[in-house]
This record gives sequence, C-alpha cells and structure tokens, in this order.
Amino acid sequence: MTAVRPDIAPQWAPEATDFPTGFVWGAATAAYQIEGAAAEGGRTPSIWDTFSHTAGKVRNGDTGDIAADHYHRYRDDVQLMKQLGLKAYRFSVSWSRVQPTGRGPAVERGLDFYRKLVDELLEAGITPVATLYHWDLPQELEDAGGWPQRVTADRFADYAAIMAGALGDRVGMWTTFNEPWCSAFLGYGSGVHAPGRTEAPSALRAAHHLNLAHGRAMEVLRGQLPAGTQTSVTLNLHQVRPLTDSAADADAARRIDAVGNRVFTGPMLRGEYPEDLIADTSHLVDWSKLVHDGDLAAISRPVDVLGINYYTPTLVSTPAEGAGDSRDDGHGASDYSPWPGSEHVAFHLAEGKQRTAMNWAIDPNGLYNLLMDVTRDHPGLPLMVTENGAAFDDYVSPEGRVEDPERIAYLHGHLAAVQRAVADGADVRGYFLWSLMDNFEWGYGYSKRFGAVYVDYASQRRIPKASAHWYSDVIRHHALPPADHS
Repeated sequence: MTAVRPDIAPQWAPEATDFPTGFVWGAATAAYQIEGAAAEGGRTPSIWDTFSHTAGKVRNGDTGDIAADHYHRYRDDVQLMKQLGLKAYRFSVSWSRVQPTGRGPAVERGLDFYRKLVDELLEAGITPVATLYHWDLPQELEDAGGWPQRVTADRFADYAAIMAGALGDRVGMWTTFNEPWCSAFLGYGSGVHAPGRTEAPSALRAAHHLNLAHGRAMEVLRGQLPAGTQTSVTLNLHQVRPLTDSAADADAARRIDAVGNRVFTGPMLRGEYPEDLIADTSHLVDWSKLVHDGDLAAISRPVDVLGINYYTPTLVSTPAEGAGDSRDDGHGASDYSPWPGSEHVAFHLAEGKQRTAMNWAIDPNGLYNLLMDVTRDHPGLPLMVTENGAAFDDYVSPEGRVEDPERIAYLHGHLAAVQRAVADGADVRGYFLWSLMDNFEWGYGYSKRFGAVYVDYASQRRIPKASAHWYSDVIRHHALPPADHS
C-alpha cells in the first residue's frame, strides 16, 4: 500500500465552491469485482463465477477468483480509505459467501468477513453502506430458473433477513439492489452479463421479480433494522436523448426511457408499470399474469434515498427505412438486444465529446439533467450519486506514480454538475466515486481501470492515483477548487 502524497494537493483558492452541510463523500466497490477468495470460507459459485469460467465470455479469460484480493487485504484497504479521508464506503455482499445455496441457514464464516469489515470501517470513522445484491446470484438459484422465476424473490427476502440480523446493529444504510436493469436485461436479454441468457421474455420477467424482491426485502429491512436506519435502491437511470427533434426519434427516446428507466421507477416510486411499457412489450409477456395482486403495493414501499449511477448519456433514434440498426448503447456487443420490445431503436455515440477508455462520451450535463429530471418527476425524494467515474488507460510511471489528469477533469466536471443540481433544487445527499480501486470489470476483465487507486494485480500493490489525492483534498475542503486549479 502506498501512502497518500501531500505534495500534489491542488492550489485551493478563496473562490472554491462548497457542498451542502452533511453531504456524504464516499467510494464504492462490488464483492465479485474485488474480493477474490472465490472458494474460501464456505463460498460457492455465483453466476459470475460460472460465466467468467465459460470460454469466450470475459476478455482474456479473466475471472474474479483472485481479483484485488480484498478478502485477505481488507484491513489495509480500510486504512487506505482512512488516509484518503473517505467518510463512507459502499460495498456489496456476496450472497453465495453467506448463504451458499441461496436458501437455508447462513455460513458464519461468510458473515464473519463482513462483520470484521464493518468493524474495521467503524473503527476508522468510515460509515459502511451495504448493498445486498450487485449481480452475483448463487448459481444454485440460477440452476432453478434464476430471476425469471418468482420464487427467487422469496429467496432474496430470506437472504435480506440474514444480513439484517448479522449487521443491522452496525450498518446504518442499506441498499437492496445495484442496477437491476443490468441484472435483468444484460443478464437475460443480450447475454453479455451473467448468466448469459438471451431470452427477451425472461428479461422482462426477471425485471418484475427483481422489483418484487426489492419490495419484499424492504419489508424485511423495515421490520428488523433499528429506527433511523436508511434504506435505498440504486438504479442506473439512462439519460435518454433523441438524435433529432423528429417525432420518430422522440418515440425512440420514449421507448428506451420506458424499458431503461420506468420499468423500475414506475413500480418502485409510483406503484404502477407504465402503460406504454406494457404496450411495447405485450407481445413478449402477459403482464396481467406476471404481476400478481399485491405485488405493486409491495414493490412501492417507500425508500429513504434513491441511488443514481451515471456515466454517460444515451442517444437514440428510429432508423430510416432500409437503414441497418445501430446499437452503440455502451452495454457490450451482442447479437441480441437488451431492449425487449424496442430492438429496432438505433443508438449513437455522441459526437464531438471527449471519451473514456470505454468509448463513453464525457458529458457532465447528462448527470445534471438526470438529477433534475428525477427531482421534477419525484419531488422531495432524497438522492445520492452512488456511482460516477471513468476508465482510462492508466499506467505506473518510472517514478512509481499514476498520473490521471483526464479522470480529475471528469470528476471535477461531474461534481460541478451535482452542485448545479443542488443549487437548482435537487436534494442530493452524497457522492460515491466509482471505484475505490481497479478491479474485475465484468465482461472486460482486467482490461479497464476505473479505480482511484491503481492495483498491480501481479503483486496486489495499491498505488493511489493523482485523482485519489485530488478527491481526498475535495473531501477535506468539502469544496471543489476552480476548474483551472484541478
């Protein structure tokens, strides 16, 4: 572990702009991406273990077997967080580490890892934020049908009860799901994520059962957690824009907003599925049979905070007659669409924009617009930016440093967008940088680096990048420096 360098702090000026009192500064990770120890302590395979060990599914044949070895190095990692001044740490729990078959009693050794992690965080003065599910369904539950099966929502509620009982006295903020859109539509639609199925009807059924699982877990958490504990869900809402002002492109944007956003915000925040979504997808599923009596009441139990993940905007159109479909949607290459009912919609790369190593356009205005859209549609709802960050082609210099000015510029622009949104009425309570450290980037393996901390995977050495030092100073000052001092 490399210590934080005080010698590269930005030159702070009196005109630095600050953030609201109580604004939470954090960083985020996910269990399969960093923990490793894939077969230790009673842990059994999740769908991502199976997927990553299937030839051709992950770049370079990479797996999360070792990842960033956080399972063995968590104490050092927490100390690094403390040095960087993080106020909160958002982590996810590996379901198959604590309940290997996805049913039945917990494995105490698995729970003990998270107990020790949380205790270490609290001792370091860092608030733990626990996410119950970040895409790693126990393989045995997938073998029984996975998220397209209604019973999986029941299993998730049981798992939520286990975690609330184990950590409820020490964790003050809980998130049910991270990006259920990816679980449903990349996992069961396009197949670029685990479990790698390409079944449009199953993707829609999975979306409903993820919604239902969220609602049932909320009931469990509300019933078991101490008063004052916050509950949330995190959505990767798409900031959808039509390519032109034509009616056809406006309809394309409406369609993607429905299956990309409102399929979750509708039932969770309004207690209903949008009529246009149902119309767009009625040839794939019978919603009257999929949604049972009482489901929407369960799904729409209030959350204390809505987590929003944002990286880049989504630009769409309806192809001209005879034109081939284009799907530069930023969600991986597949012959199958993750947009059931709207497979014909074309996606475009935004022109004239700087790009990350993921080839995603850098557009902070997208985050501002997204926060303001949610505030308009759901007034009074507290928000947190629970993921925001960028991958670049980072490397260690001969002097042992990792300079990443592009990431600093990205973070500055997006934090400034958060400030604008707050000034214009959005109730944004915090910001979690994605990611604390380089990690297993799903289908891209170890080829993409999102971390503020560089990980040398051969030695597992951690090296805070220049952006980590910059972010540390932002936290310490509770303010952004002027852009020309970033």
